[in-house]
Amino acid sequence: MLRRVHPTTSMPQPEPQVGLSLFHSLVDSSIPPGTLQGPSKMEPLLSAIVGDLVSRALSMVTQRYLQSKGAEEEKLQRLRAVLLRIDATVEEAEGRHITNQAMLQQLQMLRRGMYRGYYTLDTFRYRAHRDKADGEVSTRRSLALSSFRRTFFSVCDAPSMDEVLDAGSCSNLDKMLSSLERVIGDMQEFVMFLASYPRISRQPYSAYLFCDQVMFGRQMEKETILSFLLCREAVRNGSLGVLPIIGPARVGKSTLVEHVCLDERVRRRFSLIVFFSGNDLKGGNLATLKGSGVIKHQNLASSPHGDSLAVIELAGDMDEETWRGLYTSAASHLTPGSKIILTSRSDKIASLGTAESLMLKSLSQEAYWYFFKTVAFGSTNPGEHPSMAALGMEIAFHMNRSFMAANIVASLLRTNLDIQFWRRVLRCLRDFASKHLSMFGEHPTNLLQKDQPLYMWTMAKTSNVVVMRDIYDEPSPQISEVPRITAQDVLSGQVTSEGTFQAVAWRSRIPPCYTYLASFVVSRTDKHAVLGKKRSRQDRI
Repeated sequence: MLRRVHPTTSMPQPEPQVGLSLFHSLVDSSIPPGTLQGPSKMEPLLSAIVGDLVSRALSMVTQRYLQSKGAEEEKLQRLRAVLLRIDATVEEAEGRHITNQAMLQQLQMLRRGMYRGYYTLDTFRYRAHRDKADGEVSTRRSLALSSFRRTFFSVCDAPSMDEVLDAGSCSNLDKMLSSLERVIGDMQEFVMFLASYPRISRQPYSAYLFCDQVMFGRQMEKETILSFLLCREAVRNGSLGVLPIIGPARVGKSTLVEHVCLDERVRRRFSLIVFFSGNDLKGGNLATLKGSGVIKHQNLASSPHGDSLAVIELAGDMDEETWRGLYTSAASHLTPGSKIILTSRSDKIASLGTAESLMLKSLSQEAYWYFFKTVAFGSTNPGEHPSMAALGMEIAFHMNRSFMAANIVASLLRTNLDIQFWRRVLRCLRDFASKHLSMFGEHPTNLLQKDQPLYMWTMAKTSNVVVMRDIYDEPSPQISEVPRITAQDVLSGQVTSEGTFQAVAWRSRIPPCYTYLASFVVSRTDKHAVLGKKRSRQDRI
């Protein structure tokens, strides 16, 4: 009788453990044959083998770390070299009259790349000092700061701190270096065409070493306005060219227009340049406006056509009926080649222009740090004070890209290059921003642009409440009595007495050279400070 044999099922065999087999082979090979392999005999041998393996592993990790640090330092050196080349090209381009729009756009790309590159470089350079400063912050402070950042980015149009600090990541360094090296490779034609444009006559270079003495970050916008003003397009039915310029309060609209009107090409193009404010427009008739405007330039021989430029500065918008009457009056009194520039905070005036409106926004965080670093350190090299530079990067971040705040705080920091002082300023700014975000849901800079009162921070150890109720600008030559107290005195804690007073917030060194004044109220409670009647801002731009 035959028995049926079932085929045996082959079971999968486990793969040999290479590491374990190697370990056993090493152990076996190190023991002479016939030797008793008891626990007491094996322990010294196992300890030696494990110690050797750990030593090799640590050596390998250390070697890889040193290799990565060396590669990182090499990339940073390449980044420095690329930035120097871009910086030299941008400086050369800014010293020439460039009229080609494509060239101007490429120059703007170079500027943005330069700001981002320097921001990445500084983030790597001061990263260790920033981490050390963060380690000194208590857990409670860190939790409060984390909550502040979440609230801040949910209500403000600003990059998150994670995005800002990501500039110090290795992947971002590789991307930045690759991007800027491509820009350098495509710059040969730009440099070649650059030599064909005439140079701009300017003051000695030493006068341009400080960013607070020149208009910063608005070169592209300036060239856009110049292109509009210098172009004599075909005029039909006596129409006038109108350019609206829109932007929030104290973003630099008046400064930009003033610099454009000081340009020699504009002064040769127009025989009359006159400025009007919102209060001058009540009649809506240019014949009545001629006596109320401020003449910035007048030379009948400069323009053969007798063209005029009217700059109208508005705080808000303008109704269509008033604008229609004003435009009709202007068209009948001015030559066809004349132009009008409208500046306002309201987006509604965009519909009043014959050209595409120009929107002025806050600087990018990278450009803002480039500006703030210069005005905060002055003639001091930030590289010699890396700990303060690391604090300065976070101080600049908490000011939400405000020109006014940058100049006020930078002047305070520049007078005291002490690490403890800068750390106290950073702590005050954190609390200042966090308080307004929790109370009003907005950053103090945004509230200031809306002319809302602010609970100011101060380094004085007092329980008094300091409220800034108002801030306005006046032409410096027209101020008969300038207050002796400054905003820096208030912030540093030198002013502790109660009462209401005015203080100088900032004196601009560039045209139109405004002096910015602020009204402060110091009291034990804030019951009357915020509810007090504010100064009218009908005449403020």
